[in-house]
Amino acid sequence: MTIGLLKEPEGENRIALLPESAKALIQLQVQIIVESRAGEKAYASDKDYEAIGASIHSRAEVLQADLILGIQPPSEEEQLSLKDGQVLVCLFQPLSNKELVERFLDKKITSFSMDNVPRTTRAQAMDVLSSMATVAGYKAVLMAASHSPRFFPMFMTAAGSIIPSKVLILGAGVAGLQAIASARRLGAVVEAFDVRAAAEEEVKSLGAKFVKVEGAKDEASAGGYAVEQSEEYKAKQQALIQEHARKSNIIICTAQIPGRKAPVLITSETVEAMAPGSVIVDLAASTGGNCELTENNQIIEKHGVTIIGDSNLPGTMPMDASKMYGKNMVNFLKLIIGKEGELMLNWEDDIVQNTCVTHQGEIRSERVKNILYPSEIN
Repeated sequence: MTIGLLKEPEGENRIALLPESAKALIQLQVQIIVESRAGEKAYASDKDYEAIGASIHSRAEVLQADLILGIQPPSEEEQLSLKDGQVLVCLFQPLSNKELVERFLDKKITSFSMDNVPRTTRAQAMDVLSSMATVAGYKAVLMAASHSPRFFPMFMTAAGSIIPSKVLILGAGVAGLQAIASARRLGAVVEAFDVRAAAEEEVKSLGAKFVKVEGAKDEASAGGYAVEQSEEYKAKQQALIQEHARKSNIIICTAQIPGRKAPVLITSETVEAMAPGSVIVDLAASTGGNCELTENNQIIEKHGVTIIGDSNLPGTMPMDASKMYGKNMVNFLKLIIGKEGELMLNWEDDIVQNTCVTHQGEIRSERVKNILYPSEIN
C-alpha cells in the first residue's frame, strides 16, 4: 500500500507526519510518498524524509496514493478528482461540513476524521483533539501574558508590592486544564468554569478555584464531549460567569460543542465592565467564539480590552504539535494496516467504526449520521 503525505495549505504550519513518525509506518511494510517541501514549516526537510526511506513527489502524484494523510483536507477540486475507493485520513470536522461528507459519499471515498476518534481510554493514544488542545491551552496563556500590561505572579519589591493577575478559564477540558497549569506556573490566581461536574476535581487538583453552576446536564452518552444545556441553566451560567469575568485580568475561552456554534459566555457588556488592559484569548473563534466581540483570526481592542481570536494556536508551535499529531496518527493507522502492509478495516473495532465517516457510499459513524441526518434515524 502507498501512503501519501500532503503539504498543508497556506496558513497551516503543521504536518501530519514528521520523519520519525513516517519511519514507524515504513516498518509496517508500506511505501511513503511525500509532497515536495511538505514539512518545511515544521522544520523537516525533504532530505530528512528521504533519509528514513520515504520518496519525494509532486502533489498530483501524492494525490494518487492508496491512502492520503493530512491535517486539513484537500481542496474541493482535489476531492472531486480522487479515485473511487481511495482512503483519506485528516481532520474533516464532519459534524459541521455536510457538503464535504456528501462529496465523499458520491465518490465512494473511505474517510477517517481524526477529530471523530472516540474519547475512550483505549483511544487516548490516538486522540488528536486532546493533543492539539494541550498545545493550544499552553500557547493561549503565553499569548495572554505577552499582551497583558501586568505581571502574572505576585512580586514583593523595593518599589512596592505587585498583586498577581486574576485568570479565568472557561472550559476545563484538555485545553482548559493545560491553561490552568500554565497560568499557575506563571504565578497567577486562577479560577475555572465547566458544565461537567467531573471537571471540578481536576480543576482543584491543579490549584485553581472551580466556579460551579448547579443544574448542568452531563450526558454520559455524549462520549466525553460537552452537550447543549437547558435555557434555565444557561441563564444561571451567564450571570455567574459575567460576575467572575468582570473581576478577571485574563480570560481564556475554550468552550466548544462539536457540530454547533460555540456558546457565548462573555457578553459585550461584560467586556466593557472589565478593567482596561485586560486580555481575552478565544480558542473557540472559528465556531463563533465564546466572547460576543471575538473576530476570528484577529487581534482587536474593545473598551480597552485586547481580544485575541485564534483557533489554530497549535499551528504556531509546529514542531511539537506535528510530533504529537503524527504519533496519534501512527497509533490509529496501526489499527487499519495489516501485517503485509495492506488496508485492513475491522468494523468490530469501535475506534475504526466511530472514526470512519464514509465508506463505499455509506456513513459509518453513528455520531455523524445522527447529527447530519437526524430525520433518517428511526
